[in-house]
Amino acid sequence: MKEKDSIHKPTGMRAFMIVWFGRLISIIGSVMTGFALMIWIWAQTGEATPFAIFGFCYFAPLLISTPLAGALVDRWNRKFSMMLGDLGAGASTVAIFILMTTGNLQIWHLYITGMFGGFFAAFQFPAFTASISLMLSKEDYARASGLMSIADTGSNLAGPILAAMLIGIIGIKGIMIIDIITFSAAVGTLLMVHIPQPEKNPDIGKGLKNIWSEITYGFKYIYARKSLLGILLFFLIINIFFTMGNTIRTPMILARSGGNEMVLAGVQMIAAVGGVAGGALLATWGGPKKRIRGIFLCIAISSIIGGSLMGIGRDLIFWGLGSFIFSFFMVISGGCSQSFWQSKVEPSVQGKVFAARRFIAHLAIPMATLISGPLSDKVFEPGMTEGGTLTPIFGDLIGTGAGAGMALIFFFTGIIGLLISIVVYGSTRIREAEEILPDHDSVGAPTPS
Repeated sequence: MKEKDSIHKPTGMRAFMIVWFGRLISIIGSVMTGFALMIWIWAQTGEATPFAIFGFCYFAPLLISTPLAGALVDRWNRKFSMMLGDLGAGASTVAIFILMTTGNLQIWHLYITGMFGGFFAAFQFPAFTASISLMLSKEDYARASGLMSIADTGSNLAGPILAAMLIGIIGIKGIMIIDIITFSAAVGTLLMVHIPQPEKNPDIGKGLKNIWSEITYGFKYIYARKSLLGILLFFLIINIFFTMGNTIRTPMILARSGGNEMVLAGVQMIAAVGGVAGGALLATWGGPKKRIRGIFLCIAISSIIGGSLMGIGRDLIFWGLGSFIFSFFMVISGGCSQSFWQSKVEPSVQGKVFAARRFIAHLAIPMATLISGPLSDKVFEPGMTEGGTLTPIFGDLIGTGAGAGMALIFFFTGIIGLLISIVVYGSTRIREAEEILPDHDSVGAPTPS
């Protein structure tokens, strides 16, 4: 039986597009604030470590609370769960705005608000991805993922350049006001549409008597399917190196460009163009039929070409090209992965399973984020100065001086990403996962014991 609000509210692809538009507007505002605050952090410290600490403070609570969020998402109304995530993120921005307006903002305040925002962000991924599985047909999963990639990367196209243009006119506080207003777009569009709830499957739900059993259910589900576990362990390893590169990208570009905000905005804008192009291709094409092959091939290309160009580059052209290639292929890889999981996992338990999936894949991100700053500031940056220990080996390729150590880290992450992709794809259990695991609509998902 349909829920009452489905009678007069948009459903299906129309509902998805309305929610998608609201999220696009909201994410643009968030990216603008994030860009402005990164400039503020660099102006205050001139080091990579605060960026790493900030990333850790955001990702650690997100990771820890994700299994709980997944269990609650399958218990609660999924529309409410998404709204909760949006409102939590909005509250963080309001708190920073008040502190800055009163002249009390300090670096450690951003760490605290990052932790708060990370906790509430944990609800957004399992709730939204599980809702897509019910709003759309299986054939539209990859297209929806492509559209979401356009929202994520499109915001990175518009956000930095808008922030760079406006920061000198309205300041960081003005940018945060825009961000606060845009949060209402995400919440408002959710109120406009009908988002279906999954039918409760008595076999799937058997034995889930308390919240702890629901939290652990997703992990048991994945462990019982070794192909899913293998794919997740691959992402766990690859995310360690990609996270290190992403954490130091902003300080690396600022250091090597002499603190040029427009160069940083330009690189982020070009990266976003690559992501939008990848998302648009995925949305119209629907992705490759062999999704596992698409995942590994795209990650390998992103690593060796995108990551390496970011490392050896010393100007906007190289950094832009590397960012474009990395974003383009990572979006397609992400779309292949998302549609694969949505087709294999029964909708009634996707909240719990997708939360466990995210927890495993992102398990090392907080630590990788935390160590990347000190590793850069204390080891690689000194090693790539004139007369440094690493300069005789890599100086001709990477260059020397401020930012060269961070660039070398980027170069290494690209090489390692390629090697890991080749080795893991060699496993039959992973390479043939689509044939090993049936789609959820062809056979019921049994409850792991």
